[in-house]
Amino acid sequence: MVAKHYHDICTRMESACKRAGRLASEVTLIAVSKTKPTDMLKEAYDAGARDFGENKVQEILAKSPVLPADIRWHMIGHLQTNKVRQVIGRACLIHSVDSVKLAREIEKESRKHDLITPILLEINVAREESKYGFFLEEAEAALMEIASFPHVSVQGLMTIAPIVEKAEENREIFRKLHQFFIDIKCKNIDNVTMSVLSMGMTGDFEVAVEEGATMVRVGTGIFGERQIREN
Repeated sequence: MVAKHYHDICTRMESACKRAGRLASEVTLIAVSKTKPTDMLKEAYDAGARDFGENKVQEILAKSPVLPADIRWHMIGHLQTNKVRQVIGRACLIHSVDSVKLAREIEKESRKHDLITPILLEINVAREESKYGFFLEEAEAALMEIASFPHVSVQGLMTIAPIVEKAEENREIFRKLHQFFIDIKCKNIDNVTMSVLSMGMTGDFEVAVEEGATMVRVGTGIFGERQIREN
């Protein structure tokens, strides 16, 4: 069933791209595999998935040694500063940089390993108290500070939109972030590429694609409901 669900999501993603006049190759599907066993990840891999998203560093550490080496692991959950040293060099992209303090820790650990770590700034567009991330009005100043860190590469933005009954309710959230994304890109800030816009999940990824997402993060739509309740 995982393979069928994966292909169904790919088909829906391609249709959303067509509606928006975009190429399907412009959008990367990240299979959000948090709490899922490795046999389910292997099913998704065999169906064509190469990008997997995890919420916790320890899941990347546990799963990566027993799965194919060409998998690209994305850190998409809240990252504590004391876990940074474990994820450096293991995640291809950290989506959830939600503070200058965290970015500074990523810089410190990346310097130790002589690496440049690609990151996204997490933006709390809807200003939800339960969510992490920069508010839109403070994001540019934070980005300018983080862009000065030589071992961190700011590649774009990420948001977690509100849980809504109808995906259409999040269109304005995605549209606002896309506009900010374009505005920042036009400023040509050193060490800021603005090539990645990570937004949209199982319930609203098609709207996110229509509004400019370059990465969507789909878990339930591929793997089904979470099997383990997160604390």
